[in-house]
Amino acid sequence: MSSTGCTGCDGDPGRRAFLRELAALVAGAVGSLGIGSVQAAAFPIGFATGRPAGADETAYPIPAADGATIDQAHEAILVRYQQAVYAFSLSCPHQKTPLRWLPDEHLFRCPKHKSRFQPDGSFIDGRATRNMDRYAIRREADEVRVALDKLYREDENREAWIAAVVRL
Repeated sequence: MSSTGCTGCDGDPGRRAFLRELAALVAGAVGSLGIGSVQAAAFPIGFATGRPAGADETAYPIPAADGATIDQAHEAILVRYQQAVYAFSLSCPHQKTPLRWLPDEHLFRCPKHKSRFQPDGSFIDGRATRNMDRYAIRREADEVRVALDKLYREDENREAWIAAVVRL
């Protein structure tokens, strides 16, 4: 058993391993979509970097349609899904491996242990035992502001996790 308590796990990846996984995610997403500009008809995936907005917030434009936007610099995922916007940690709640978006299945999956999550962060199945972690989020005009210092685990603060959404 590893020091992280998971049989067969490699432990928490370092920054370089995280960036390698993220690069594979980007390349895989672009390649699987078969396009140069990152878009798909059903549920597009995009890449952006939020801009600083005050002391503890990062601002993103409200996505125009359902889809996922990955902010590599802040290790965050912004998702618009069914008239709501969510901000998630890029890491799987089980072992902190960067999650991947599966555009054909419309869900997130951990490449390490195959845990799967709905676009709203709800756990489906796999080794993880809880939903994806959500950042505090609020709307201001045509942007959403994400507090990257306020990350909510559904199993520790269910009310805050449920409230971490912007309804459109």
